[in-house]
Amino acid sequence: MSERLQPGDVAPAFTLPDADGTEVSLSDHKGRKVIVYFYPAALTPGCTKQACDFTDNLELLAGAGYDVIGISPDKPEKLAKFRDKESLEVTLLADPDKQVLESYGAFGEKKLYGKTVVGVIRSTIVVDEEGKVERALYNVKATGHVAKIIKDLGV
Repeated sequence: MSERLQPGDVAPAFTLPDADGTEVSLSDHKGRKVIVYFYPAALTPGCTKQACDFTDNLELLAGAGYDVIGISPDKPEKLAKFRDKESLEVTLLADPDKQVLESYGAFGEKKLYGKTVVGVIRSTIVVDEEGKVERALYNVKATGHVAKIIKDLGV
C-alpha cells in the first residue's frame, strides 16, 4: 500500500497523456496552485458528478489561481469520450499503469460495500506554487466535495 502524502511533502512529479494523447506534466503548472484529484473511472455516475462539479467551478478556481487536473487509470480514448459526452473542461490525465496514483497514495486497499478491495482511492491533493503539498484529502465523497474544497480554500 502506498504512503499517503502529508502537507509540506514535495508533490511527486508526473508526466501523463491527456484525453488527446498530449503529455502534461505537473511542472507545466509551476507558479500556480494545482488541485490534482484522483477518481476511479470515467463515465461512471460519481466520477461524472465530481468532474462536472469541477468544470462548473473552473472559472472560480482559475480566478483564484488554481488549475485542476483529474487523474484516473482510464486510457486517453476513454477520457476523450468522457470529456466530450459531459462537456468537461478540466484537464483529464490517463494513468493506466497506476504509477502516479500509487505515488500520491491514491491507490490501495479501500472499503467498498463493506468489502476490502484494492483500487483507486478517491483523493484530492492541493499542490502549492512551489510544488509542495498544501492539502491531502483521502476517501473523499464524489458529491459535494468540490463545494467543500472551495470553502476550505477560501475561494
